[in-house]
Amino acid sequence: MKLLLLWDIDGTLIRSGGAGMRALAVALDSAFGISGSTESIEYSGRTDRWIMRQIFSRFGLAATEENFARYAAAYFAALPGQMRNLNASVLPGIRPILDGAIARGTVGQGLLTGNMRQGAATKLGYHGLWDYFPFGAFADDSELRDELGPHALRRARERYGVDFPPESVWIIGDTPMDIACARPIGANSLAVATGIHSAAELALHRPTALLENLGDTDAFWKIVGADIQKPET
Repeated sequence: MKLLLLWDIDGTLIRSGGAGMRALAVALDSAFGISGSTESIEYSGRTDRWIMRQIFSRFGLAATEENFARYAAAYFAALPGQMRNLNASVLPGIRPILDGAIARGTVGQGLLTGNMRQGAATKLGYHGLWDYFPFGAFADDSELRDELGPHALRRARERYGVDFPPESVWIIGDTPMDIACARPIGANSLAVATGIHSAAELALHRPTALLENLGDTDAFWKIVGADIQKPET
């Protein structure tokens, strides 16, 4: 393995059509009997656990481990139904890139996401993408996205038996926080303007590379340094 790709989920691999935030609102009611809007919570690039903490603060709930577990269980129960909406889709270029990583044979890939692991499995499983990712770093590991990188690298090493040098690691995401979380581990960042942030907004945060979207798969592979196809055997 010579290259490691660490993927964000929402706005990068898929659009879930707001399923996560709707599921959090449904879960707030089912777990705590509270009907209230979560729409103004700042969620872009944040972890699920961080978002839950803001919701607890807004509605006067104690941020105890018991309440986190109760809320998470209700969220996981609500999420599959919310994924079934017309706006849920896989973003352009994603399936060819994920297949291309496998075909090359020297590219490892995992997740670095603000989703909790079970939520990530639900979202990606809905689109048939979960099995592409043998490991990941999730909100279960830390409430802070900047702390997820070491978890991802440790699991990559366990999976592939390789210590990936920073210059061979790319974090791919659609928010300024995806760009920022690459820096603590010295990794590259590839920002894609397929979420709520424009290319101009993302450029202000100085990613290693920037694309409007991943529809041009050749451009993607040239950026990450794996543009040579694996020879046929």
